[in-house]
Amino acid sequence: MTRKLKLDRVAIVGLGGTGSYVLDLVAKTPVKEIHLYDGDVFSTHNAFRSPAAPSIEELREQPKKIAYFKQMHAKMHRGIVEHENYIKASNVNELRSMNFVFLCMDQGEDKRLIIQKLEEWGLPFVDVGMGLYLKNDTLGGILRVTTSTARQRAHVHDKGRIPLGGNDADNEYDKNIQIADLNSLNAALAVIKWKKLCGFYADQENEFFSTYTIDCNMLTSEDTL
Repeated sequence: MTRKLKLDRVAIVGLGGTGSYVLDLVAKTPVKEIHLYDGDVFSTHNAFRSPAAPSIEELREQPKKIAYFKQMHAKMHRGIVEHENYIKASNVNELRSMNFVFLCMDQGEDKRLIIQKLEEWGLPFVDVGMGLYLKNDTLGGILRVTTSTARQRAHVHDKGRIPLGGNDADNEYDKNIQIADLNSLNAALAVIKWKKLCGFYADQENEFFSTYTIDCNMLTSEDTL
């Protein structure tokens, strides 16, 4: 992989459905260290949204997500670093030493703070998310990948490319666990963009905002350079 961006330390903030698939893909690259941040336990609903298949015994133990996913991927990558906590004001400075950050967390004040600091430090990051709705007993919605680097940041705020207002009560995401295909696709789009920034994949569009719309199978590229 061409080293247009340093590949020493990558952070994944949030090991939910999409974040766990981001880890699964990044663990198959030559990154020196992968730092994981999440303070939750690995529960039954997580099993339906993440790679592989845990046993009932593993689920009964209710391990921390970080420990569970590190054990799963340590067979392939020796540089996974555990942080069994969420990123907040008290520890956000831990991200300052990273070379790239994947934000796979809910919207809210913590995310707002993280974005502010990453911009202040000049660090590149990708933020992922999806909004789902129920209509005629079928799910529709949009997957989103927002990229921010020193070359392009204004779109995040000027166009509201990253929702920061709080949890969306109308979003069907939390009510539907059998959407691992959407989580894995959202993660794949984010990792592909990261690899484009690293010079591994061709990037003629230089998009910094992309969406996938489920019902019409449409992939868009916006905020291009």
